Amino acid sequence: MSRSVLSRLSLSATLALVIGLTGLSQSATAAEPPPLTVTADKQAATPGSSVTLTMTFTNVQTTDVQFVYQTVHPTYDTTKGGLKYTFTSCTEEGKPCDATRPLNYTVPIAPGATRTVKLTYQVASDSTCGANKAIGFYSYLYYEFAAGQSTKDGIFPTGLTNVPCATNPAPTGAGHQ
Repeated sequence: MSRSVLSRLSLSATLALVIGLTGLSQSATAAEPPPLTVTADKQAATPGSSVTLTMTFTNVQTTDVQFVYQTVHPTYDTTKGGLKYTFTSCTEEGKPCDATRPLNYTVPIAPGATRTVKLTYQVASDSTCGANKAIGFYSYLYYEFAAGQSTKDGIFPTGLTNVPCATNPAPTGAGHQ
């Protein structure tokens, strides 16, 4: 190989190394935490019992949030198969709300501040139950910050509450004679 070919190859390799190292040396940015967290007070509920979902919106931005739009919808699997439920209460920061309408958070929400909504639903006593039966929801969240110039949105699952059938205990004293 001629010297000029080796020089060009080493120059190309050096440039590739410099570009690669520059890309690696850029500061890593942490993933933004989710603005909505959801917990349920139980993972299983039999027909006739209730479940409370707690949804907490956190302003993860560096400016105030001026507008929040959030809705709650049943998952497809919840709507099929005979699962029945009714929302029995909805509170946003202790004030009544309506789970069938968009949730209204008190704004502005300062950076790092939270708003909490609690939704309680009752599994109907005549709801189907058993293996692979679960009630679940997803929440669509849209919010505006930076004086309304920036927006974010997303879909957040609430998780599933299994609906096993109630079991009847065996009568006491039953046995073969």
